[in-house]
Parts: sequence; structure tokens; C-alpha cells
Amino acid sequence: MSSKGELKTLKDVLDFEVHGDRPLHSATHEEILSGKTTDVYFIRTMEILTHLGLQDKTVTAEIFPRKPGIAAGIKEAVNILAHKDIKLWAIEEGDSFEPLDTVIRIEGPYSEFAIFETVVLGCLASASGWATAAYECRQACGDKPFVCFGSRHVHPSVAPVMERAAIIGGADNASCILGARLMGKEPSGTVPHAAFIIAGDTLKVAEAYDEITPEHHNRIILVDTFKDEAEETLRVAKSLKQRLGGIRLDTPSERGGVTPGLIKEIRARLDQEGFNWVKIFVSGGLDPERIRLLSEAGANAFGVGSYISSTSPIDMTMDIKEVEGKAIAKRGRIPGLIHNDKLRRVK
Repeated sequence: MSSKGELKTLKDVLDFEVHGDRPLHSATHEEILSGKTTDVYFIRTMEILTHLGLQDKTVTAEIFPRKPGIAAGIKEAVNILAHKDIKLWAIEEGDSFEPLDTVIRIEGPYSEFAIFETVVLGCLASASGWATAAYECRQACGDKPFVCFGSRHVHPSVAPVMERAAIIGGADNASCILGARLMGKEPSGTVPHAAFIIAGDTLKVAEAYDEITPEHHNRIILVDTFKDEAEETLRVAKSLKQRLGGIRLDTPSERGGVTPGLIKEIRARLDQEGFNWVKIFVSGGLDPERIRLLSEAGANAFGVGSYISSTSPIDMTMDIKEVEGKAIAKRGRIPGLIHNDKLRRVK
């Protein structure tokens, strides 16, 4: 194996062993950067090209998406290739793209980046899919805030990647601690049903929450655990008064979920009792269509999980477009570079 630890040959692949006592099955940073999560056929490709003496030919490769979206994962892709002897161009995270737009261009000896095609495409595909779903939610929310609650739906090794991408796409914040911190934010979240179920009473938890929470913190209390949501809302509001920032509705689908009628009723009852400052935060199976519906009914903020976390990756493809400066392409593709005004030289 090379001094850098990168896989170079099929023998390196066969010599790599995974011990049975490994506690988590996700790849470490070191394994990703050494090529251990690549497709094995790239190792075979390098063996063939090396045998032919062609491994260091200068090529220009371009990465493009199959459908429109919002770019994320660019920084990871750039970081993976940061120490390679190549030139690199990329669009910025948060930029929009259309099908077949060039989002990354790489120029240099093929041996410098061949085994990283798999991981670079994976970083872009997943993160851009999540960012695009978050962008769709942002469009539905308008200027109302929403937080990404999707960590529980994905493997923990990629949860911060997903929630970071969601913020790039338009989420105001994330509940995953690492995901929020990666974007320089203080993670956002209220209190789960577990606390209320263990304590046995919504008001008991609300008052304890109020007592231990810093003054500046926005107190949002979940009100759908035991009793009618409107009844619990008023109990909490009358106790916390001006210190209550909002209530959260997460009524399960078994009870019909959160409906426009429920939001309208709670808003009216809060206003009638003089609690017009209390906001209504909604979560639970939200998608852009439901966000618009509940927003029109008076919801003030949203927590979105599975719509973002379960979205499909946006297929990304890498094509070699030049070899030693000569335009080339497989059949069905146009030879030569595809211009994109959004590309910026990053290396």
C-alpha cells in the first residue's frame, strides 16, 4: 500500500481486512480518504492504465446532475481532492443547477483522482438531494421559519451531513447538534413526548422547563401528549404567561394529525385569552403541500423531518471530456467542456 495509505492495486484491496469487533459499520474519514469506499472497478482501471503506461495522462473531467436542484456537498468534494496535483473548479454550495450543468470540473493526471470518483459523486448526490428538498420547504414556508428534524431517519454517520445540507437549502436551523454546529448555529429543538409521558403531566414539564431554561431561550411547549391540544395550550399559557414563546403541535396520524381547523381553533382561543404573542409551531409528517395549507391556517413555524431526510439523491455523473487537451466523449455525449458561468476556480 502507498505511503499515503491509498489503495492502489487489487492486492491492496485483498490485504485490507475488517475486524469483526467493529462497533459501527460506517466509514471513517481515513477510510474514505484512502479509497476504501470507492467502487473496486476504479482500482482495476488504474491497474490496467498503469500496465499500459497511461495512468498519468492529463484529463479534464466534469460532473453534472441528472435533474435540477440546489448544490450541497461541494465543500466535502473539494476537501477530498484538496491535496491532489490537479486544477479544480466548482459552483458554490447553495447555487441552483439544471440538468447537465457542470457543477465541478477537474483537470490533471487521471491517477490523482480516479479512485475518488465514487465518493465525490456520493457526497454531491446525497447532500444536493437533501438541500433541494429543504429548498422546496423554504418556498412553501415563505418567510416563516422551519427547522430540520430529520436526524432520526438516517444513519447517525450522515445525520450531520443531511442537516447541514438542509440549512444550505433553506432551513433556519437543525436539531442535530453536530449538523447545526457545522453551520455555526446553536441547535434548535423543544422537548419530546418522552419527558411528558414520564412526568405524567404537560404543565409539570412546562413549568420545570421554564425554571431551568435561560431567560433568553424561546420556550416552546409540546401540547398534544395527554389532553385536548387547545385545553393544554391555555393551561401552559396561563402558567408561563409572557415567558411562553410558542406551543408545538405534533398530533399523530392516528388522531388525524395536525389540521387547519385545529390551528385556527388554538389561534382563536389564544387571542381571546390575550395570548396573541404565542406562536404555533407544527411538526409531524410535513411536506411542502401541508406546510402551505397549515401556514394559511395560521401556523407560524415548522419542523420538517422525513420529507428532507427520505428524499432521493440527485444522480451525479462524472465524464472525461478531454484527454491531453483533445475533446472526447462516449457515444451519446457531446465532446469537449460544457461552460457554466457559475464555476469558480477553487484549486
